[in-house]
Amino acid sequence: MAYEIERKFLVCGNAWRGAAHERREIRQGYLSRDPERTVRVRLAGEAGFLTIKGLSRGRTREEFEYGIPVAEARSLLGLCLPPLLEKSRHLVAHDGKTWEVDEFHGRNAGLIVAEIELDSEEEEVTLPDWIGTEVTDDPRYFNARLAETPFDAWARAGE
Repeated sequence: MAYEIERKFLVCGNAWRGAAHERREIRQGYLSRDPERTVRVRLAGEAGFLTIKGLSRGRTREEFEYGIPVAEARSLLGLCLPPLLEKSRHLVAHDGKTWEVDEFHGRNAGLIVAEIELDSEEEEVTLPDWIGTEVTDDPRYFNARLAETPFDAWARAGE
């Protein structure tokens, strides 16, 4: 069984930018945004992926990801529920771990979120100085939810 264990945080300031060692442009969409099972199609640079994720239980959920041909990923994006999500993913090394910092575009512009994948829910991590509020358990920050209810629809309203 494949599992994803991660924590998610808001990012403060721009100090992380100098430490970023890789950047990828990502377009993704959802064939299903059902909270119990999401089915995502992603184009990351010149790579395509189909990902199925189960319901989160704490910081853990089932995740199955498959590489697919880029042409198929592009076609599948056309079948996805609108709108598509666009972001730049920056990889940032800190204390022996790689953080994924997602800088969102479009209606999610202004939102920057950092994720760290863990080996267990109990694993301790050293947080970089640029890490802010933890949002792991806040469903508003799930990518599938951001596609459905973008950041600009609720952030300015103070939700």
